[in-house]
Amino acid sequence: MTHPPVAHAGPDALRDHLDTHLEPDARAWLHRALQEAAAHPGGHGPISVWELRLAEAGRRCGTRHADAARVLILHAAHADPAALTRVYRQGTAAERRAVLHALPRLVPGPDAVPLVEDALRTNDTRLVAAAVGPYAARHLAPHAWRHAVLKCLFTGVPVDAVSGLAERAHDDAELARMLADFAAERTAAGRPVPSGLYRVLALAGAANREES
Repeated sequence: MTHPPVAHAGPDALRDHLDTHLEPDARAWLHRALQEAAAHPGGHGPISVWELRLAEAGRRCGTRHADAARVLILHAAHADPAALTRVYRQGTAAERRAVLHALPRLVPGPDAVPLVEDALRTNDTRLVAAAVGPYAARHLAPHAWRHAVLKCLFTGVPVDAVSGLAERAHDDAELARMLADFAAERTAAGRPVPSGLYRVLALAGAANREES
């Protein structure tokens, strides 16, 4: 069984996967952490107990499974936009990535868009990849979403990471123009054009417009 995509898998799928793949001690720790988060979902003192468990997840579950464990803890805690923002602002890059992965199922509206926009301003490719998940596909404004696609191409994040790519890029003349300009700049500088660019350009309908 392969590791499920954290941004797309629901809590049940993530928990089933971790129950299967974690060592007994790590599995027991995760179950306790989830119980604590469910029992004390709000803030208690300067930091809630489940936030401490987020910080421990890498050591307890291993780096391969830490993202999924952190997302499950955020779900168990019913973290709202304020709590997610606090964790994102105060957390490590790994904790910020978990927040971004958890957004689609925890925040129904655009309240957390500033977190996505912040991640897209970084050059951390794992944060950028997490930022262009399903939440961004639903809530990023067209201009910001186009720049998110360019950010992926510029930093080497595969365009497969961009959720809803085919739907949002479809027949987008402005995106096609931006991609063509980017490709021209790379070519003029003697630098390779990312292969994913031509795939997105085709989705944006550039070929069809040239033929018409």
